[in-house]
Amino acid sequence: MNASGLLTVLVDGIAYGMLLFLFSIGLSITLGLMRFINLAHGAFAMGGGYVLVVLVGMAGLPFLLALPVAFVAAGLLGAALELTVIRHVYRKSELQQVLFSIGLAFAAGAIANILFGPQQQPIPLPGWATHMVTVLGIAISGYRLFVMGCGLVALGLLIALFNHTLFGARVRAAVDKRVTAEGIGINVGRLFAAAFSLGAAFAGLGGALAVGFLGLDPSFPLKYLVIVLMVVAIGGPGSISGSFVAALFLGVADALFKYWLPEVGGFVIYAILVAVMIVLPKGLAGKPA
Repeated sequence: MNASGLLTVLVDGIAYGMLLFLFSIGLSITLGLMRFINLAHGAFAMGGGYVLVVLVGMAGLPFLLALPVAFVAAGLLGAALELTVIRHVYRKSELQQVLFSIGLAFAAGAIANILFGPQQQPIPLPGWATHMVTVLGIAISGYRLFVMGCGLVALGLLIALFNHTLFGARVRAAVDKRVTAEGIGINVGRLFAAAFSLGAAFAGLGGALAVGFLGLDPSFPLKYLVIVLMVVAIGGPGSISGSFVAALFLGVADALFKYWLPEVGGFVIYAILVAVMIVLPKGLAGKPA
């Protein structure tokens, strides 16, 4: 592989890693901060993707207007589910949480199959997304640059939100000392609902962006579940920056090894997971998975 080809694969890996980061934010929040094993998290990403398909592919709404709608719709769906059913599972055992959430994921896939069919959902991308831009001698599609930009903006906003605002301080306090937080007047239930909704919204944004990059079909909630769990485990549950580093690392490693060693490249990231878990069992952020 020449230098130009290597850099092209690296760019693809970085863009894929940004999508994994957007997918993993909500799972990292619910698993690391709220101690809830939400294996249905991919359903919110799929929901955002189908909202984009309906708005852009069927209603003809401009792509850039449909993206925030997908973000808000996934967030509202997350809030509705958290308030009606999911909050009742927080105090259940880990096995019950796993069974409950995996059931939700299968149900979401079945509903999508009924409404949209089993086929992939293509959408017309805007002209700027398919236009090639030359950066440092590498031709990169506008869509990949846009995906990378969205990932970086999300990283900055989330770090600022959780580390430098009253909301973030209250979430951390509620996780560490829930009884104390409630004793000083913090509405922990409402706080967790807001955090859950925020994670679902970012998953919806990632799912919407993934339609033009990875495709979309009813198997989406389970297709990327394993690698998103790997991102959270390696990055450290509850760590935004840890998830970002892990997502980029896995995205680039997956792209590189699938290109160099197509016969076994798909298994390399699993070997990486095993190695990291042996060396850093608590993940990059030092928190237990």
